[in-house]
Amino acid sequence: MKPLRTGAWIAALAAHWRVLLLLSVLVLLPVGRSAELPVLLAAIIALVDFWRANQRRRANGVAANAVPPTIRPTDPALRLALLVFLAYWLPELVSAVDSVVPTKSWSEVALDLRFLPFAMFAISALASSRARWLCLRLAALVIAFWTLDALFQAAVGVGLGGVARGERITGIFGDDNLKLGQVLATLAPILLWAAWRYRRGRWLPVAWSLLTLAIMLAGSRAAWWSYALISLLGLWIWARTPRRFALAAALAIGLASIGSGLVYHGSAPFKARVDRTLLALSGTRSGVDSALALRLPIWEVALRMGLDHPINGVGVRGFRTAYPDYAAADDVWVRADPRRGALHAHQIVLEIWTETGVIGLAFWVAGLVALIRRWRAAAAAERELAIAAAAALIAMCFPLNTHLAFYSGFWGLLFWWLLALLLALLAPPRAVEGVAARDPA
Repeated sequence: MKPLRTGAWIAALAAHWRVLLLLSVLVLLPVGRSAELPVLLAAIIALVDFWRANQRRRANGVAANAVPPTIRPTDPALRLALLVFLAYWLPELVSAVDSVVPTKSWSEVALDLRFLPFAMFAISALASSRARWLCLRLAALVIAFWTLDALFQAAVGVGLGGVARGERITGIFGDDNLKLGQVLATLAPILLWAAWRYRRGRWLPVAWSLLTLAIMLAGSRAAWWSYALISLLGLWIWARTPRRFALAAALAIGLASIGSGLVYHGSAPFKARVDRTLLALSGTRSGVDSALALRLPIWEVALRMGLDHPINGVGVRGFRTAYPDYAAADDVWVRADPRRGALHAHQIVLEIWTETGVIGLAFWVAGLVALIRRWRAAAAAERELAIAAAAALIAMCFPLNTHLAFYSGFWGLLFWWLLALLLALLAPPRAVEGVAARDPA
């Protein structure tokens, strides 16, 4: 893959405005709810495209692909997007029937309808290989910029997001939004994949090292585990043999240990986070709970809540409302906020089970099976492009970790951005506006 020249970049950006609209969701993610605007615009455009394609199909009696870029009503990618969307959305609908907070649940059900046309838009925007390469490259540049800004903030105390006042660096997300570590860890595969493909991977060690340092200093231990998983997945993909994987893993662990040691002795906040994590080795409940950031009571409440509402849960987004009813009298989260307690289950399986029940778990498993089957059926070139988005989703949803809320405005939006990207990249590329389906670079 040769790098695009400056003139080619400008021409590609002008021709692929849909790619820019798709990427604007990622760019605006740190800026409050503003990322919802490009999602809404993309959804409206996709619905208009679909309607026009269907009208032409009825008028001409042929497949409606005359006005690209568009998605054909009979496109297999659309059917897969519909199936995956239903796996996410139908549990919401079923849970809202007897939700403990019906207004919130029904509003979430209505709001999340936007994700299906958004996925349709992503599939149409990334219909050609040129658009796919452009999207992945630009996304990698955005993640690289966030990483460098975070490291600059760590070095001088201020970045684009403002001054780092707490014990973590927060980068472009700002001091009142502690999501930098989890976002960087989740999106790391895209930057690492781009570094791997650029100039025969010469920049891959640099990208990995900078990401490692930024994620360490961001202070999210969930992000540390996610990034460790991504690093192991990347090493396995690169090594291809158990022997090379063992050697590469040993080298990576050694480098990470040296870097962690240096940061441990040079950063008091990082040292405090590590020392707090090591309390889990004490074997006491208080030590484990402290290491888990007081999440043990949340998970115990979630288990009781799920057992009391096993079929369809307490209703999507109803966890916070039901929490005080299942918490102990001395629960630390109820003491902090007697009206709500903890806001969500902090674990993907418990979140789905408590809010949507076994129905929700069954639908999510069905959606996962559909994606795995499509992955196995995809051509090697499609899997190669989609591997970064797939790795990001694996790290994001890995059950042996803690998580943000998947049925929420922020984490749910990032989840669907990655899911839409994966669906688009797994679809066979086709010629759009006279552009060949193969990568022109």
